[in-house]
Amino acid sequence: MIELATLTYTYPQGHTIFKNFSWKIERGEAWAVLGPSGCGKTTLLYLLAGLRLPTAGRLLIEDQILTHPRPQTGLILQDYGLLPWATVRQNVALGLNIRQFYGPDGKHTPMDFQPAYDVDHWLNRLGLASIDDKFPSQISGGQRQRTAIARTLVLQPDLLLMDEPFSSLDAPTRENLQNLMLELRAEQELTLVVVTHAIEEAAVLGQKILLLSHPPNIETEVIENRGAVQVTYRDTSDYALLCRELRSRMEVS
Repeated sequence: MIELATLTYTYPQGHTIFKNFSWKIERGEAWAVLGPSGCGKTTLLYLLAGLRLPTAGRLLIEDQILTHPRPQTGLILQDYGLLPWATVRQNVALGLNIRQFYGPDGKHTPMDFQPAYDVDHWLNRLGLASIDDKFPSQISGGQRQRTAIARTLVLQPDLLLMDEPFSSLDAPTRENLQNLMLELRAEQELTLVVVTHAIEEAAVLGQKILLLSHPPNIETEVIENRGAVQVTYRDTSDYALLCRELRSRMEVS
C-alpha cells in the first residue's frame, strides 16, 4: 500500500532527516514508529500524510505518487485538533460537513464516498453519546481523544496515522484507548501507523516496529512483533522480552 523509494527529506535550513530511505507497508498492517526525540518520527508521519513532500526519491500510496493529502488518509494529532467552540457532536461531524461542501471531487472527497456509519454510530461506539452537547473544555483528555478518533473514523479512512496519540493521558486511560484502537483497527480493516516514543506502546500497537535513530536515517531497521494487536499481549512474557529488546536497541542507537 505504501512505498518509500530512496526517499530523502531535508529541512529548508539544510538538516537532512532521511537520506535514500526505503520502506514498505502492506495493506492492513499495523506499524509503530519508535525512536528518540528529534529522530524524524513526526516528519515521517507528515510525509505519509502528504503534508510534506520528499526532497528527493518517491513516496507512493496505492501505486500513486503522493503529491498532496489524500482523502482516504486519516490523521490524529497529539493535541487532538478539536475546535474549542464546537460541541463533541459538531467536532465529530466536521469532516463530513467539509466533504459535503466539496462534493465527490476525488481530491477532498473520494469519488465513491458513501460513509458506512453516521455520526450517531460513532458517538455510541466510542461512548460519547451522553456528552455530545459538551465542549472540549468540559470533557476529559480521554474523551477528547475519543472525539478525535470518532471524527476521523466517520470519514471511513483506509490508512490511519496517529502522532503520539495517548502520550498526555494517565496510564489506565492510555491502556483503555490502546485496546480500543486494536478493536477498531480490526473492525475497520485499517492500515495503521502510530508514531510514539513509548516502548510499551510500540510493543502493543505495532505488528511491525520501525526503529529510527539520530538523523540522517538511511537504513531501515524493522522489528517483527507477531504477538501485537492482541488486547492480552501486554500480559505475556513475549511482550516483556520485546520491551527489553527495544530498550536495549534504543540505548545503542
